[in-house]
Amino acid sequence: MAFKLSLRRQSTALACSWAARVPGVSRRSFASASSSLAEGVQQTIQRDASLPNPDPKADSPSAALVDDHAPFMVATYARPPPVFVQGEGSWLWDIENRKYLDFTAGIAVTALGHCDAGFTRILADQAKTLVHASNLYYNPWTGALSKLLIEKTLESGCMRDANAVFVCNSGSEANEAAIKFARKVGKVVDPSGDKHDFVSFNNAFHGRTMGSLSATHNPKYQKPFSPMVPGFRQAKYNDIESIPAAVTEKTCGVIVEPIQGEGGVQTASPEFLVALAKRCREVGAVLIYDEIQCGLSRTGTFWAHGNLPEEAHPDILTTAKALGNGYPVGAVLVNTHVSEKIKVGDHGTTFGGNPLACRLAHYMVSRLSEPQLQKDVLAKSNLFRDRFQRLQARFPELVGEIRGRGLILGLQLTEDPSPIVQAARERGLLVITAGTNTLRFVPSLTVTNEEIDAGLDMLEDAIAATRA
Repeated sequence: MAFKLSLRRQSTALACSWAARVPGVSRRSFASASSSLAEGVQQTIQRDASLPNPDPKADSPSAALVDDHAPFMVATYARPPPVFVQGEGSWLWDIENRKYLDFTAGIAVTALGHCDAGFTRILADQAKTLVHASNLYYNPWTGALSKLLIEKTLESGCMRDANAVFVCNSGSEANEAAIKFARKVGKVVDPSGDKHDFVSFNNAFHGRTMGSLSATHNPKYQKPFSPMVPGFRQAKYNDIESIPAAVTEKTCGVIVEPIQGEGGVQTASPEFLVALAKRCREVGAVLIYDEIQCGLSRTGTFWAHGNLPEEAHPDILTTAKALGNGYPVGAVLVNTHVSEKIKVGDHGTTFGGNPLACRLAHYMVSRLSEPQLQKDVLAKSNLFRDRFQRLQARFPELVGEIRGRGLILGLQLTEDPSPIVQAARERGLLVITAGTNTLRFVPSLTVTNEEIDAGLDMLEDAIAATRA
């Protein structure tokens, strides 16, 4: 679907682009004819005219809109210039009708692509039926979503004793609930109150609420808001030998990402997760898998821990992102060991579990648990990896390790990828970074083979342009 706007750019770059479409007028001759312009301006004109999606300029409609709104927004993000107004599948359009192939999926959120037809139909239908009634009452969809999550989890061979679900609004809220649940279990197991320590790992990212932030041992995130919640300890990811000293009798909970997204697409080894689970059982600590970014079939299995033996399955699993395909919803799956210790009044949420969010999430779980979709994810992953290997061969001084599984992939670079991200964007491809000098690829799970090839062609051109 093309998104058409009768907007007119007043910038010189657009004038050059227009001139390039006029018979007999080339981009180069247009710029050369503007001999009164400074050399730097002429070079900018030629550069922008050669790009399909040059970033909007300071005098563009995009900039005008941003300048009008920015004074009223808390400046918590540094955003690039495009203003997105419409999406379909793996594509986005900005306010100036530029088209972008989206390999970010809203940071692993739009798993079925932008504006999936079934999702949109359900959203409209439920919005005119019932949006909210509060958790003071039952509604049909909170229970239906909870039941489906447990059924699909068990059918997939994951979290062998998954028993009940708490529905909330986001990933941070899901992790916050998981932390509280683990603390409550610790209080029940050891009434003295000594069992309250929490363990998480280097390079982890679990959210920005104070509890989840305390489990995110990154000074960039923690320092402005310190001191953190007491009792949180950092351990070393993938270091089996360090587990006994990190997880002790005072540990009530351990939270770990089977694949660290924000941390650079680092994958926990099966041996590490098995050893971690064993230690948690030994000391009576609750094991939490944060699958907010890597779960719901992004790895080719329903949950990322689906390749692990049962003894490594978690007591709590957190999810969000793809669960709502862009609508805010999160969930916490717990086993009986945890659920039997949570009583009425221990936790709550005003919006979590509302009928609209839960009906949408029910649809998403139904779609994302389809075996064929999971097989397709693995096949598409191989396409990415093949092209990444070609990039390694062409740019050996730049492109290093390929990490991740399924469609959560990382490409380690030897330098800051920011220029490549911009060059890719200006060629029509959206990619994001993670960790240290890592390009992160988390496209829609429904991205096509042709779109993968087209996007990686853009990426290769972008890298080449930054090498010149």
